[in-house]
Amino acid sequence: MQDFDVIIIGGGVVGTGVARDCAMRGLRTILLEKKDFCAGTSGTCSGMVHGGPRYLKYDVDTTYLSCLDSGYIQKIAPHLIFRIPFIIPVFKDHPYGIEKVETFFTIYDKFQPLKGGLKHGRLTREEALKLEPMISPDITGAVTMDEWGIDVFRLCILNALSAENHKAVIRNYIEVTDFIKEGNKIKGVKITDKISGKKDRITASIVLNAAGPWVPEICKMADTEVKMRPAKGVHLILDRRISNIGIILTAIDGRDIFVLPHENTTLIGCTDDDYFGDLDNVKTIHDEVEYLLTSAEYVIPSIREARIIRCMAGVRNTLYTYGILEDNLSREFEIFDHEQRDNVPGFITIAGGKMAMYRYMSEKVTDLICEKLGNTEKCKTHVEYLSGSQDIPDAIQLAEEYNMPVYTIKRLIFRHGAKALDILAPVKELPFLKSHICTCEPVTEAEIRYCIRNEMVVTLDDLRRRTRLGTGPCQGMNCTWKAAAIMGEELNWPLYKIHKEIMAFLKERWKGKMPILTGEQLRQEELNQAIYAS
Repeated sequence: MQDFDVIIIGGGVVGTGVARDCAMRGLRTILLEKKDFCAGTSGTCSGMVHGGPRYLKYDVDTTYLSCLDSGYIQKIAPHLIFRIPFIIPVFKDHPYGIEKVETFFTIYDKFQPLKGGLKHGRLTREEALKLEPMISPDITGAVTMDEWGIDVFRLCILNALSAENHKAVIRNYIEVTDFIKEGNKIKGVKITDKISGKKDRITASIVLNAAGPWVPEICKMADTEVKMRPAKGVHLILDRRISNIGIILTAIDGRDIFVLPHENTTLIGCTDDDYFGDLDNVKTIHDEVEYLLTSAEYVIPSIREARIIRCMAGVRNTLYTYGILEDNLSREFEIFDHEQRDNVPGFITIAGGKMAMYRYMSEKVTDLICEKLGNTEKCKTHVEYLSGSQDIPDAIQLAEEYNMPVYTIKRLIFRHGAKALDILAPVKELPFLKSHICTCEPVTEAEIRYCIRNEMVVTLDDLRRRTRLGTGPCQGMNCTWKAAAIMGEELNWPLYKIHKEIMAFLKERWKGKMPILTGEQLRQEELNQAIYAS
């Protein structure tokens, strides 16, 4: 039995953000995640800390708060951020025409300074086609603007590690199976360690439900109800950047979707459909792939020539509203104080919102927790850097010092910031650590061993979230067995465990590849299957 001030259920970006804030304010904090950090909704988002101009149509506060928080996130984790310029092509049959499109982005310009964005620009047809020749020549002009991309997996783990540095207890693969109750009051949780099978009980003054789309399931255990309207979103992932410019386009049904350069890939997304299925097994169907490709090729006629390496499907934790289309659902968040609402003391739920304003959401719910516990400390998550975000080293100097490719060092610094120095420290004594285990990304043996030792890596899929191992064009064909061997050595796995982990990792990759397997891509997968399954 362990006792804390606050138990946080859910290790997504909000849960880890709350853990960091609570710990920084001196609260005895424990975070419990039934899978791995960022393995749910947070890990399937579009990877942008953006204002969301489309929300201006019905949800101005969300645009404002997202832009405001984007500015703060850029300050506390500058090495994780990259600017994405966007172009919005306009056709003759556009329902509003370029004048109204430009007027719309003139309004969005008012929010851009909050996140260091640039004002919109207007392009002629010729200027737009010169900037991005892939676009259909049928356009009449275009508008430009920009947003910011981020590695959300690294953002999530850095929040968790920051919380741990401030004396929080952070645990993945721990499932909450029930609540400890005293009458109506929630006193704690019953848990099961999903790796060892061990059961335990943890008590606390406050239990926070930050489980995303799983919020209703947790509430049900507490004999309360929070209704959600989960929405499924699917992205297609291309094997490279087909452009360094994002393209916002109108889908076949009138929705806004995008073709987005993100790190070493391109995302096409995303869908938005009510979802009533298994939250732990969200699958992409062929119709969703065709919906995105059919919509994208209207603006980019050659899009089907690009190679799709996988689909990414997730579920948004949208607040419940009846009678409107999914795309118009609010991205606002709500904090439910179950003591006030349901006469269930000791229990709070946070639901809704979006990744781009996770820090603000975390601050507001931590304010409520502190108010209930009599803690008067103020939030500092907007000014205190995340781990490795200060004194970022020079990539060229490090590459020369360690005799390694500049690009490898740049990617290492992008993921780890100043911690890249700690990762590289053993390399001079043990040169074999410089070897590239994943050549697509790239990921070195030094980085893999560092993450296993310092970032709560339990499975190969956890390692993917920490390093992007296996996310490139080969989708793990060349790196899986090598990474598994290193994990086996680091974690003392027997041979059967190594083999089991390899199969589990490839099975997880298979879920995202199956809906797009045709032609040459199918032949590539047959080769992959032959290597690992024969």
